[in-house]
Amino acid sequence: MTTVNTNKLSSARFAQATDAFVEFFTASVDFDQRLAFQDIQGSLAHAKMLTSIDILTKNEYNDIVNGLSKIQLEIKAGEFNWSVKQEDVHMNIEARLTDLIGVAGKKLHTGRSRNDQVATDIRLYLRQEIGVINQQLKRLQTALLNLAEKEAATIMPGFTHLQVAQPITFGHHLMAWFEMLSRDKERLSDCLKRINVMPLGAAALAGTSYPINRQMTAELLGFSRPSNNSLDSVSDRDFAIEFTAAASLIMLHLSRFSEELILWTSAQFDFIDMPDAFCTGSSIMPQKKNPDVPELVRGKSGRVTGNLMSLLMLMKSQPLAYNKDNQEDKEPLFDTVDTVVNCLRAFADMMPHIKAKKDNMYKAAKQGFATATDLADYLVRKGIAFRDAHEVVGLAVCLGLETKRDLSELSLTELQSFSADISDDVFDILKLEGSVASRKHLGGTAPDTVRSAIKVAREKL
Repeated sequence: MTTVNTNKLSSARFAQATDAFVEFFTASVDFDQRLAFQDIQGSLAHAKMLTSIDILTKNEYNDIVNGLSKIQLEIKAGEFNWSVKQEDVHMNIEARLTDLIGVAGKKLHTGRSRNDQVATDIRLYLRQEIGVINQQLKRLQTALLNLAEKEAATIMPGFTHLQVAQPITFGHHLMAWFEMLSRDKERLSDCLKRINVMPLGAAALAGTSYPINRQMTAELLGFSRPSNNSLDSVSDRDFAIEFTAAASLIMLHLSRFSEELILWTSAQFDFIDMPDAFCTGSSIMPQKKNPDVPELVRGKSGRVTGNLMSLLMLMKSQPLAYNKDNQEDKEPLFDTVDTVVNCLRAFADMMPHIKAKKDNMYKAAKQGFATATDLADYLVRKGIAFRDAHEVVGLAVCLGLETKRDLSELSLTELQSFSADISDDVFDILKLEGSVASRKHLGGTAPDTVRSAIKVAREKL
């Protein structure tokens, strides 16, 4: 066995040095150094609390503050020397602090463990990143509102089973996306309630014999409260799983948006024009304009869902309390944050430049007898039972199919051959504009209703 490290953590316990490969294999510093600023933030609060209970002197506290400030500057400047020999972000920072200020650096870890330290760091990190994600969600929602307002009266087909079902407005469709993102923001806000609980002070698993003031530390770090059980505090990552589940739903929604954008840019639909800056060409087919951004976002949705599965499997068989398995929580979590932020940013940048091809949308809405339901509703208002009205409309549709005409293009005489209750006012609702305008209730697709929904949404945003 090749050995290299004779200065491992708690080396007095071990008769042998760590195998070189094991040292590399078990180290996490290559990825958890991303938590460095959160680690320093937690250490500053912990040091202040230790000073308040006379574990640290004021001079030691000042040395720690100055030392951590210098380390933070080194990290920002890219001058910090990260070492695998120190295993992780916590020990790297502690070792450097001790180099800078001596014994006071070794005292900082009093009353805490890396177990509660990392759990705190991750919560601080997620709290910060949820703020970033919410900023990008707001940007995208604002872009959707602006486009929806512009296209509030633009008629397009609404689909079920990817077949023309009823006419709607493009603005109404965009507002459906807006609502999905609104629920995503609500889920993040709710998730934040459980993230914003402080584990620091749980130590390794049983708490500490020092008279620490956890409430003080929680207030210094902006947590809503300290955690209630030391064993639970260090052993669960359900808050990270919950965040990743919320992130997966964001990506699921973006994937559905992507699918529609991809369809709409195809020659078969040709509903929208996507800006060149968000598309690429083909290496062999010069006519191609590929919607790469939505395609890539659609693909990345699977990546985030995979991260959720990874975290669920990571936790499912662990006994209490902390286990080394939990080192594997960070990479999928970091990847989830990066992926969600980047995908939201791409969509928020792209959405203001989407152009609706109104004529094509209108022509498509006239296909597939989109106002058939309107005719049935018209007959119901005349006193005909819905099932009977449904049969009358079915006969009218058959005639339209045979003669290759829309319902609005059939004559009054032809329509009356199926029901004597039909009169010439029927054409008001058989036209696409009449159909759309009639749906003016809350949540409906009528242009004025869409504009009202946009106004309410802006106030909330």
